[in-house]
Amino acid sequence: MSGRDLFCQPRRARHGAALTLVFAGVLVAGAATGSLPGTDGKSASDEARSAAPAGHHEEVARAAAEAMADGKSPVEAAERAVSRSGDRWGAVYSAGEYEELEESLDGQYTGVGLSARRGSDGGIEITKVRSGSPAADAGIRAGDRLRTVDGEGVDGRPVAEVVSALRGDAVAEPAGTTVRLGLERGTRAWTETVRRVRLTTDPVSVRGTDGGASVIKVASFTKGAGDQVRTAVRRAPAGAGVVLDLRGNSGGLVTEAVTAASAFLDGGLVATYDVDGDQRALHAEPGGDTTRPLVALVDGGTMSAAELLTGALQDRGRAVVVGSRTFGKGSVQMPSPLPDGSVAELTVGHYRTPSGRGVDGTGIRPDLEVDPADPDALDRAETVLSGLGR
Repeated sequence: MSGRDLFCQPRRARHGAALTLVFAGVLVAGAATGSLPGTDGKSASDEARSAAPAGHHEEVARAAAEAMADGKSPVEAAERAVSRSGDRWGAVYSAGEYEELEESLDGQYTGVGLSARRGSDGGIEITKVRSGSPAADAGIRAGDRLRTVDGEGVDGRPVAEVVSALRGDAVAEPAGTTVRLGLERGTRAWTETVRRVRLTTDPVSVRGTDGGASVIKVASFTKGAGDQVRTAVRRAPAGAGVVLDLRGNSGGLVTEAVTAASAFLDGGLVATYDVDGDQRALHAEPGGDTTRPLVALVDGGTMSAAELLTGALQDRGRAVVVGSRTFGKGSVQMPSPLPDGSVAELTVGHYRTPSGRGVDGTGIRPDLEVDPADPDALDRAETVLSGLGR
């Protein structure tokens, strides 16, 4: 399993289909916060309340209300209703968890500053420690093994579940609370208690190559990421190519992916999507750079809004896509409040690329296949880019 960034949204294991984070789960393709183009200025949350599928949402809300009246957990009752519905991407959040989700989409999160992945043996390996974070101050290093969180073993548990435990709940375990980590480094085993703090993400990073090209890495489509991509393209050397690195990008706000597409397209269709059968369209803004050579680099961790962007660039002949088949999350979720203040986020439709391809369950096949385990995947992308330049 590829590395997953622990700096983004929380998603409890009981939410079922969450599985790959940015990191702790899938950032919704329907944009739980913010606006989708073509909705007459309504936020997705507002639209969900008016356009959500009545039967599905009402069934979940009814289950929560009945449980609350009986003195039982409305969240657990709603989760059971979602599970019965067969909604692969449906989830139920407590009020605190949903607050964390909205903040993460704004590029903020509560955490200790760790990134990790699950190894082939089922253990959790720390892959990155953010400089200046509580984890760094505690002496935790990349390569250490995480064995327990607050005394609970993590081996074999989904990475999303482990991350959710690390980050806590915005209400019950906010910034300032502590979490106890059991760690291992070689033959040494020890415990560290670290304090959760408020941190911010920088979803876009840029570097130049020896050949003069720019590599724009987009980790997630949190608020502002699209404008950062457009700025990076404008600042790139004139005529130089761009590698748009979307590996491990599990999505985010659709509006940000559309803005990123606008950096490379002169208007036109980015994707279509439906909400309970009502067809909508997403369009790029005019004025993008349509001549600069472009390669999109993807892998099995490229999901949701990142797949929407990849499909648009590929269908419209704007980029050569290099890498491995993307994850295949092409569904749209929208939130609906429950009686106790929790939130059910349920699937209301699916999106398609400009040529009409569905993505959900199939993903996007690259133009040039590269083994996702190949450490030279970026070099391969740069080689393709140099050919486009000629």
